[in-house]
Amino acid sequence: MREIDIDQLATKIDRAAVVDVREPAEYAEGHVPGAVNIPMGRLTDRLGELDRDRPVYVVCASGNRSSAMVDVLTAAGFDAVNVAGGTSAWVRSGRPVER
Repeated sequence: MREIDIDQLATKIDRAAVVDVREPAEYAEGHVPGAVNIPMGRLTDRLGELDRDRPVYVVCASGNRSSAMVDVLTAAGFDAVNVAGGTSAWVRSGRPVER
């Protein structure tokens, strides 16, 4: 499984497809700017919404759920990358969040 940290994500954020696999209430509390919310339980149903020609950076709260979803996306033919530390690390770093 490919993985990057939040510092690496920050350098790609303007040109990256970021998918937040947390539940809608978690996402609403604050998320990485530009991240699209597709809860992990709905991901396989919504694969058609993702661009297969771009890497997909997957984020959750800490990196556990997203790592499992990277495996799902990779098996479906996507170039998926886990974001280690997740949204919690993003917030702790002082980076901006969207609500």
